[in-house]
Amino acid sequence: MKPIIIIQARTGSTRLPRKMVKPFFEDKNVLEILISRLKEVVDENYVKDIIVATTENVNDDAIAEICTKLSVKSYRGSEQDVLQRFIDTAESQNSNTIIRICADNVFLDINSLKKLATYLNNTNDDYVSFRTKEGKPSILTHYGFFAEGVTLAALKRVIKLTDSPLFHEHVTNRIHSYPLDFRVNLLPIEDFIPGLESYKDLRLTLDTMEDFDVQQKIYSDLVSRPDGLTPKEIIKYLDEEHPEFYDIMKSTINANKK
Repeated sequence: MKPIIIIQARTGSTRLPRKMVKPFFEDKNVLEILISRLKEVVDENYVKDIIVATTENVNDDAIAEICTKLSVKSYRGSEQDVLQRFIDTAESQNSNTIIRICADNVFLDINSLKKLATYLNNTNDDYVSFRTKEGKPSILTHYGFFAEGVTLAALKRVIKLTDSPLFHEHVTNRIHSYPLDFRVNLLPIEDFIPGLESYKDLRLTLDTMEDFDVQQKIYSDLVSRPDGLTPKEIIKYLDEEHPEFYDIMKSTINANKK
C-alpha cells in the first residue's frame, strides 16, 4: 500500500503564533501553498493521499477550515502528545506507512519527496529520511527541504518504549536517536541536492518573524520563475540577488539551534 502524507500543523506556535494562517502570498497562507505543492505527488506512483494532523484546540478550527476549502482530509487529536496524534491519524486512514511533513517547510523539495516515496514503496525499513555527511538526520537541520518516512508500527513501538515528553512531542526523535532499536536508513543529502551542505547558513524552516519576512520575499520572487522553488534555483537566487539574507538566516540559526 502506498504511503500517506501527514502534514503536522497547528496555530499555537510559541515563537510565531498563527504562522500557518498568516497571509504569505496573494492572500494564501503557507499551509495552503504547501498543500497545493504536495498534491502533485498524490498518484499511483508516489503517495495515496494527504491528511493534515491538527489539534482539538478551538484555535485550530482555522486549520480544519483550510483543509475543507482545499478538499483535503484533516484529523484532530492531542495538542501536546503529537506522537499519539500521528498514530491516531494514520489509523483513521488505515495506513501503515507515513510521510511526515512539517507545515512550516513551504519550500519542501518535491523531487526529494518523490524519491523518498519511491523508496518507501520498496523497503521494509522502519524509518527512512536524509542525513548530512556527519550523519545528522535532516529533521534536525534548518534546511527545510526534506520529509521523513516512518511506519505506523514503529510509532506504536515508541509509545510502548517511552513516556518521555520529548519523544511524544517530536514524533520520530526516539527512532533516529536510537537507530539500533529500529531499521533506520538515512540517505545522503548530497546524493539528492549536490553542494547543499556547503551552505551552512541556509535556513528555510519557518519559526520566527524574521524567517517569515525573508521566506515571503524569496517565494514571491521565485514562484513564477521556471523551477524557481527548487533548491538549486533558491540557492542561485540567494547567491546572486540577495546574499544579505544569509546573514539574517545565520542570526536566526544561532538563536534557534536544534
